[in-house]
Amino acid sequence: MIDLYSWGTPNGRKITIMLEELGLEYTMHPINIAKDDQFKPEFLAISPNNKIPAIVDTDNGQTLFESGAILMYLAEKTGKFMPTEDKARWATIEWLMFQMGGVGPMMGQTHHFVKYNADKSAYASDRYLTETKRLYKVMDARLANNEWLNGDSYSIADIATWPWVARHDWQTVDLNDYPNVARWYKTIAARPATQRGWNVPETEQKIPMP
Repeated sequence: MIDLYSWGTPNGRKITIMLEELGLEYTMHPINIAKDDQFKPEFLAISPNNKIPAIVDTDNGQTLFESGAILMYLAEKTGKFMPTEDKARWATIEWLMFQMGGVGPMMGQTHHFVKYNADKSAYASDRYLTETKRLYKVMDARLANNEWLNGDSYSIADIATWPWVARHDWQTVDLNDYPNVARWYKTIAARPATQRGWNVPETEQKIPMP
């Protein structure tokens, strides 16, 4: 049993999609970040950086925060979505770090300045949107000759990255400008586990399609 403390953000949806793919039993504990639930002492006890998501594995008492670490833990726990062959394994970790260090932070800043604060700083809006589009180009080139980001199989690298690409409408990015990303995105969007994980916690938001 996994206790999941999360909300319907890209980082949160990484974990709900992963759990749905794995078929693991889990209990969702909504952390409403719009109401500052992330600052409550009981949440800080398992996520000291006051960020979602976080988990408690009741099988062994393991607690974890940081979405990338949680994905790696769940992959190792179950033996799924992380290749064991060295080349593919390191490619998975490499592209997971690409998401954690680039896609998430930069696209998150694009959401802040382009969607929510468009009139605050033209410089910031241009800077982060330009970097977001550069990251899409990197992914598009990678996916031109690879079905998946690690080049081998559907993995935690794809699961980590997809929910951020699912905010392409917030980023004012047309996925059709990146046809390989669009193909990859639609393939993952069609997976039943993706559709279930998107809706935890329950939301009226629909998966945006290019």
